[in-house]
Amino acid sequence: MTGRSSWLDRRRFMGVLSGLGLAGTTFPDLLWAAAAKKSELTTATIAAAESLAGLEFTQEERELMLDGLRDRAESYNKLREIPIDNSVPPAFQFNPELPGSSRPQAPPRQRLSRPRISTPPDSNEELAYLPVRDLGHLIRTRQVTSVQLTQLYLDRLKTFDPQLHCVVSLTEERALNQARRTDREIAAGTWRGPLHGIPWGAKDLLTARGYPTTWGAAPFRKQELDDDATVIKRLDEAGAVLVAKLSLGALAWGDVWFNAMTRNPWNLEQGSSGSSAGPGSAVSAGLVGFAIGSETWGSIVSPSTRCGVTGLRPTFGRVSRHGAMALSWSMDKLGPMCRSVEDCGLVFAAIQGSDELDPTAVDHPYSWDSHLGISGLRIGYVVSAFEGDPAADIEDPELAARRQEGRRLDLQVLSQLRALGADLLPIELPDLPVDALGFILNAEAAAAFDDLTRSNKDDQLVRQIANAWPNAFRQARTIPAVEYIQANRVRTLVMREMNRLMAGIDVYVCPSFGSSNLLLTNLTGHPAVVVPSGFRGDDNTPVSITFTGRLFGEPELLAVAQAFQNATSHHRLHPKLDPSRQTPAFPEKE
Repeated sequence: MTGRSSWLDRRRFMGVLSGLGLAGTTFPDLLWAAAAKKSELTTATIAAAESLAGLEFTQEERELMLDGLRDRAESYNKLREIPIDNSVPPAFQFNPELPGSSRPQAPPRQRLSRPRISTPPDSNEELAYLPVRDLGHLIRTRQVTSVQLTQLYLDRLKTFDPQLHCVVSLTEERALNQARRTDREIAAGTWRGPLHGIPWGAKDLLTARGYPTTWGAAPFRKQELDDDATVIKRLDEAGAVLVAKLSLGALAWGDVWFNAMTRNPWNLEQGSSGSSAGPGSAVSAGLVGFAIGSETWGSIVSPSTRCGVTGLRPTFGRVSRHGAMALSWSMDKLGPMCRSVEDCGLVFAAIQGSDELDPTAVDHPYSWDSHLGISGLRIGYVVSAFEGDPAADIEDPELAARRQEGRRLDLQVLSQLRALGADLLPIELPDLPVDALGFILNAEAAAAFDDLTRSNKDDQLVRQIANAWPNAFRQARTIPAVEYIQANRVRTLVMREMNRLMAGIDVYVCPSFGSSNLLLTNLTGHPAVVVPSGFRGDDNTPVSITFTGRLFGEPELLAVAQAFQNATSHHRLHPKLDPSRQTPAFPEKE
């Protein structure tokens, strides 16, 4: 997921630095460490920088540049003297809506489905795996207390974390206080809604007053921020009970954090994928009623797929990011990870809306309507993503077989949708070089963690490989500002093409991986729901399908995903865990 400069070009550049007596310097800005001191910036430094930018200047042009670049190096140093907290955004913001766009109308009022159960199940394990809709019914009718449910989930978190490594911090004191208050309110006849009394977990990039917010990274493992994120405040208002801060891959990449690798409950030899690793693992294992994750480029979709849970990535700007770690100001999104589509709809209803503390958060009417259905909705499918041989050119027979099985399961989804009465419309995604835009994230992430790179504290991160943040941050220092802006101009073209495409449909279906869809829709800000669509035969691990909706089209998007989910039973299957088992914190080999 990183934009990479040429290894050969970097080696040449490092050779030039060595010749200038600058070997061993930290990987710097466009003109690198040589620009830090005026006297060290020469035309040879500029020539080395040209190769990484894909340019070539004459010697005369380089000499003309020198004085201005030396002055700019002074400007860099002055700016670096100003401490900038991760919460401070740049003085511009991304808006997924193009001029003239119209927002779909939301259903007029909230309508929940009928509970599937009328009385509590026979065992605590069955109770722990119930969806929010059923748990809320049991709490509202006082057949189960919030304190009972909260204690059940706290016990399960303590029991199974030694094998899953999904918990960064238990918020036990806060949770039990909230649960006791819930039981008093309900006993007095006050019901705040379907989330009242439901225990949940927050990805540990959300601030919660009184507890560490570690971002999964060793340099921040003792960081306490005296604030509650807006989503936490809104879930407090809805009566939900925060029981844990859940793991994320360090600085929201992968499933490896400073204490461990978070595991997939379906197969403990696998990581749970990332970066919403803990939320995916904990929801799948029945350790929380639901969780809040975040996505920049697949961080809800990927762990939801691996762990077999249902995830909603809302339209960019539908959920306030105040109190969330910033990775990419133009791509970060927060969303629910749950056991059903309806649960996602109910949680989303509680957390969405504008926020004076986040200028990108917008207000648009929304309410969950379980009865909306798919009648009259225009549903597309990405033809090329379902065609061809997915195992072509793959020599490994096991990998080829897995790819072919995945295609078979994807095609089953189309058959199931047609059986529900959907007249699927063939579509194709915009024919633009979407993969080439991936470095937009790297540039913004490197800015968000500029101090980490310059201070060398990035050495404290667990993963020190080519495909991890420390290296990606250093590589991003070579991205010219002009190329970043040009990439965002191409991004506008992609947004225009998506607007034209979505004018003819309400929702489309696409395999979760294997096409440009995941990066494309994260760049354009379109909402998506990922749901379990089956299990692999070789290891019985889940696979998923992704539904994508129009901007602010969550009602129709959720309706289509729910119709598919109600016609299948994949989301009702759960992993079998051995309470006595433990796993090592890290695999032997990464």
